[in-house]
Amino acid sequence: MRFLKQLYVQVLIGIGAGIAVGAFYPDLGVQLKPLGDMFIKLVKLVIAPVIFCTVAGGIARMSDLKAVGRVGGKALIYFEVLSTLALALGLLAGHVLQPGRGFNIDPATLDPSVAAGYVVKASHGGSLVEHLMDLVPETFFGAFADGNLLQVLILAILVGFGCARMGRMGQQAAAAIEGIGRVFFAVIHIVVIFAPIGAFGAMGFTVGKYGARSLVQLSYLVGAFYMTSIVFIVVVLGAVAALSGFSIFKFVRYIREELLIVLGTSSSESVLPQIMEKMVRLGASAPVTGLVIPTGYSFNLDGTNIYMTLATLFLAQATNSHLSWGQELAILGVAMLTSKGASGVTGAGFIVLAATLTVAPQIPIAALAVLVGVDRFMSQCRALTNLIGNGVATLVVARWENQLDRDRLRFELEQDRHRAGTAGDLVSDPPG
Repeated sequence: MRFLKQLYVQVLIGIGAGIAVGAFYPDLGVQLKPLGDMFIKLVKLVIAPVIFCTVAGGIARMSDLKAVGRVGGKALIYFEVLSTLALALGLLAGHVLQPGRGFNIDPATLDPSVAAGYVVKASHGGSLVEHLMDLVPETFFGAFADGNLLQVLILAILVGFGCARMGRMGQQAAAAIEGIGRVFFAVIHIVVIFAPIGAFGAMGFTVGKYGARSLVQLSYLVGAFYMTSIVFIVVVLGAVAALSGFSIFKFVRYIREELLIVLGTSSSESVLPQIMEKMVRLGASAPVTGLVIPTGYSFNLDGTNIYMTLATLFLAQATNSHLSWGQELAILGVAMLTSKGASGVTGAGFIVLAATLTVAPQIPIAALAVLVGVDRFMSQCRALTNLIGNGVATLVVARWENQLDRDRLRFELEQDRHRAGTAGDLVSDPPG
């Protein structure tokens, strides 16, 4: 019975139990939603402090401050290239698989109020200047209170640079920040113990509320999305990983606990601190990890990108709305911008999809109601793909910067099958 002590086994049991309760006792399954929400909230309590302490402490310890800008620039270049490939793959899959063919949906029969809430949220995009203004918090602690990861990242960079310019006193301040970071990582060790309960509640709610019926009706779309995401992970990310000296399959196995938590909670943010620790354990330097992972959660959303172009073509096909090649290219271009507004939060992909559809006005916005029933299932795949993509990006950028211990990377991946997957074994020493 030793295997029952492994976290990924406990999470699997939680997911299975949640599916069973949701399927046979749907009313009870819906009532389990607070369990999943509470776990995600517990994790979010420490996400902002963890990012701040990791990034600020890492930058403060760097002797070459120009390296910070260089790492950020390389990360953004990598993000844009992979995001474009993900968007293009979604378009290609939509044309080849044609998941919306034969639906012949009459928009007049749809209830526009079902998707109205998402459309309203998407319409509050604002101008470019307003988006830039949103990067600066009203107060220092405002970013932490709002949980805005980009604002926290900016504050951490400023504090890190400030400490680096203060000499010995700055190093003392950096040591204090790193010490505080260790406290929050210790809190994560405690919170992650409840991951199986969170997965149980979230999965029970998903199956109980939407049921198998909605999944069956749109199973081809869901299957097409999952298959396309798998192709992206195996082929695209697999090629990138191979060029960087590691196997994508061994990497996925290495982060299996985090992937199962994401599968259960449908949110990649639920494992942000853990994935940062594991990248450091794999040999990526703490400063690179601290910059790439938080930035990637807003700028490197491969699963969300695939979803947006594939879902747009699905809605066009389902409503018999013709899209020209020019419009499809416009959708790809706009999606590159709107996807940057989606974080690892459940439902964010649906909101940015509503914003992307403004490029193709012939697709009735009410058609979004068709996707509401299965969006939760697709959100799980989005989050899983996003997480794997950001993990690979961290190792790639670290190697690009010669800040990846390749011997340690090979050792960790090879020895992973011998490592116990208990909650206490999730992390070793925190970054910094």
